[in-house]
Amino acid sequence: MVKNDEILRAYDNHEFLHGHSARPLRVLAEFIEPEERLAKHGISNTIVFFGSAVSVDTKTLEKQTLDEAVDPDKVRTVSKAHDACVELARRLTVWSQQIEDPAKRFHVCSGGGPGMMEAANRGAELGGGKSIGLNITLPFEQAVNPCVSPGLGFNFHYFFIRKFWFLYYAKALIGFPGGFGTFDEVFEVLTLMQTKKIKKPVPIVLFQKDFWNEVINFKALKEYGVIRPVDLELFRILDDVEEAFEYITGRLQELYL
Repeated sequence: MVKNDEILRAYDNHEFLHGHSARPLRVLAEFIEPEERLAKHGISNTIVFFGSAVSVDTKTLEKQTLDEAVDPDKVRTVSKAHDACVELARRLTVWSQQIEDPAKRFHVCSGGGPGMMEAANRGAELGGGKSIGLNITLPFEQAVNPCVSPGLGFNFHYFFIRKFWFLYYAKALIGFPGGFGTFDEVFEVLTLMQTKKIKKPVPIVLFQKDFWNEVINFKALKEYGVIRPVDLELFRILDDVEEAFEYITGRLQELYL
């Protein structure tokens, strides 16, 4: 006879929980657990940083041998943006730490991985504040970068839930130079803003004019009639840390403080 204590409860059954039938439970877990953990840390407002997972700072770039396929000047432009990302995250964190009510403070949030994401978390660390890393598990095992604050590193399996958490608490977003993932994230936000699916006002900055103006011809989208002129007002393209800092903090002050 099988003893009762030898029979697994369903929620202790690892094979079941990782099988096809339990997918809705895994999805719910990724919805519910981050909210509980962020609440424990007193976090309900974020400034989200998007950007390349492969960017490096200018000092590191000087020591690297570049692939023949890339343009050295353009790669240096991305590295300068990487340095700017650290400084902007640092300044925003210092500014946020001065808000008297801790519940109203804004916390840097990145995708949790390397490159521009680590730059954002590093800037927050230098600024003396908490920062969040919403990492995604990938076949090549992208790891949470070491600058994410203890207890605020997340590992998501489902991209769509990770995107939900990027936006749910977001009060501002900054897109730095990046590839497919960055475009996916930035354009999803712009689409949600354009279609009024996001009701709250969220100031959006695309940082590094040379990159964004060359890679995406926003003016042409308007001229072809596939977006409205007013859609170009959903974001600003900037490449100066001071200007980006003043714009974001000014808008956050106006909208949320």
